[in-house]
Amino acid sequence: MGLRPWKDHVGYWLSGEDVVRRERWFFLWQFFTLVAPQALAARPSKIYVWGYKYPRLIEPFCRFWNIPIVRIEDGFLRSVALGATKAPPLSLCFDTSSMYFDATMASDMEKIIENHDFSADPALLARGKAGMDRLILSRLSKYNMGGTVDIAAIYGPKHRKRVLVVGQVEGDASIIKGCSRRIDNNDLVAIAAKENPDAQIIYKPHPEVLHRTRRGQSDPDKVRAIAMVLDRDLSLSDAFETVDHVYTITSLAGFEALIRGIRVTCLGMPFYAGWGATDDRQPCPRRTARRSVVEIFTAAYILYPKYFDPARRAQISFEEALDLLASMKDKAGAHGKQKHGTTRV
Repeated sequence: MGLRPWKDHVGYWLSGEDVVRRERWFFLWQFFTLVAPQALAARPSKIYVWGYKYPRLIEPFCRFWNIPIVRIEDGFLRSVALGATKAPPLSLCFDTSSMYFDATMASDMEKIIENHDFSADPALLARGKAGMDRLILSRLSKYNMGGTVDIAAIYGPKHRKRVLVVGQVEGDASIIKGCSRRIDNNDLVAIAAKENPDAQIIYKPHPEVLHRTRRGQSDPDKVRAIAMVLDRDLSLSDAFETVDHVYTITSLAGFEALIRGIRVTCLGMPFYAGWGATDDRQPCPRRTARRSVVEIFTAAYILYPKYFDPARRAQISFEEALDLLASMKDKAGAHGKQKHGTTRV
């Protein structure tokens, strides 16, 4: 429930499960007369929902009848195009506890990071380290729309510390669930500028803001006096070049900076914060384990999500998903070159 119609591809991920009903939105009487009787009649059953997009009555109903809620969200290797363009994902997260971006309670991913005995599984850690290195070398990210750029020409000569501020979609669930106080992108830029008065501050708005698929965001023009605002959609791998420090609220981009050895300051509490690897401004007493970047990567990219080839409709490994995404990006780049005569953006 709570899935938009174009997300009917999720049914293919539930291999071996009998999906008896799919609902996007419904009235309360429809839930109790249609959905609830089916869920109770098909015991044992599950209710799959997209993130937190479902009426609150579902949680007490499921608790009373001991029916698991499984929350779905995009994984960290998603697609070439943005999700707003309805591109199918290569990875999804299925969480029976909360969601990985929800700092108010422990998600399945948080439990893995907190409790998994990584020291007893050197083969898994070696796989995680190799996968992390491959991801960095591939220059791939969650979304992969940006073309090749001359970053030195954009940033200019480097004569001082360089700080990149990564913007997010304000009002996104990752900020609502991951922040204990209200903060927007312009606040984040102002904090970075205040704490680094002699640095070059560069602000990268979220791609969905640049592509105007999200409205009602803070105005980047209001921080141009204290930061260079990137008005083009750069890939994160390009944006990170020559950067010494990254500021974020809860963005996955912070973790992509972290795996590249860049210092990261988090104003909120994303999944990769609270383990001793980041500069945290919001505490999370539940997270008591001290974890390396490789251990967090292994949990987030190998142990937690599922990967799926939408063309073959088959589950694949993280490594296969990385190869597939690279191939998809190459094809998209070749198509852009044929259409525009260049791959540069």
